[in-house]
Amino acid sequence: MTFLQILWFVLIFVLITGYFVLDGFDLGVGVLYPVLGKDEAGKSILRRAIGPVWDGNEVWLLTAGGALFAAFGPAYATTFSGFYLAIMLVLFGLILRAVALELRAHDAANAKVWDACFFVGSLLPALLFGVAVGNVIEGIQLNANGDYTAGFFALLNPLALVCGLLGLAMMCAHGCAWIAVKTEGDLHDRAAALRSKFQIVALVLFALASILPTAAPYGGAAASAVCFVFAILYAVVTALGFAKKNLGDIPQFILSAVGCVALVGLFAANLFPCIVPASDMAYSLTVANSSGSEVGLGAMAVIALIGVPLVLLYHVIIYRKFAGKVTAEDEGY
Repeated sequence: MTFLQILWFVLIFVLITGYFVLDGFDLGVGVLYPVLGKDEAGKSILRRAIGPVWDGNEVWLLTAGGALFAAFGPAYATTFSGFYLAIMLVLFGLILRAVALELRAHDAANAKVWDACFFVGSLLPALLFGVAVGNVIEGIQLNANGDYTAGFFALLNPLALVCGLLGLAMMCAHGCAWIAVKTEGDLHDRAAALRSKFQIVALVLFALASILPTAAPYGGAAASAVCFVFAILYAVVTALGFAKKNLGDIPQFILSAVGCVALVGLFAANLFPCIVPASDMAYSLTVANSSGSEVGLGAMAVIALIGVPLVLLYHVIIYRKFAGKVTAEDEGY
């Protein structure tokens, strides 16, 4: 393995982390939209709470997919072809969510239809991302050509389903934390109460997911040590968020974000040096055997050094511009 190969492995997971932290709360708000939005005023505030930022948050997912394609082409081909139906469902959900958010305010006659679309479009990605993670951790059935040889229902194994529910619970808790930051009154109180409940559910599912994998971390003892650190970090910050209910809305959101970082870090440490581990390790796609040329990786590293800070600057400007509580008088969405 070379420095650039390892660098791009890390960068891809940095991009995935950015997506989980940022668009994770958008998806969580969408999943809880029918629960938190008791009336039209509440639903309007929920939409306005994510309206200025949701589309920018999705940039991290698109960039992560593009980086995987450019840096580790065979891994991209294997995952996007093997998980084709699941990926199409995710894309369908993301498109449905975008359409529902944009049309909800302009088509009052079909408000219930767009509300349902917003919920479904948020639920599918929130659940299926975790299912994909569970399958990759366990190792998927590949042949010598890197082709996925099992069917769609083989992806619905116990670990994958638990990881899917864990990701869903974590996004719901994260969404509640965001709504608590952005709202006040009854909506704020209900979001804060639900946040604590989903933190407990996430901890239980995390404990269950920790005992289900049949494969040890692929990097050996060093990877196991790093996994242990991330696991402890996740458990501590999530438990702290539940135990310290009066900590404050912004600190609670920060703890939730750190929990997201810890989960992705645990996933990355568990995989390295694999990118797509196979049930037969001889067919696994690793950092070493599936990367692009050193010249290409170097050129992309230069682009990333320019592009990622610009994206971060964009987010800083947007979040500062739309900081503060959302009220019924605010315009948009």
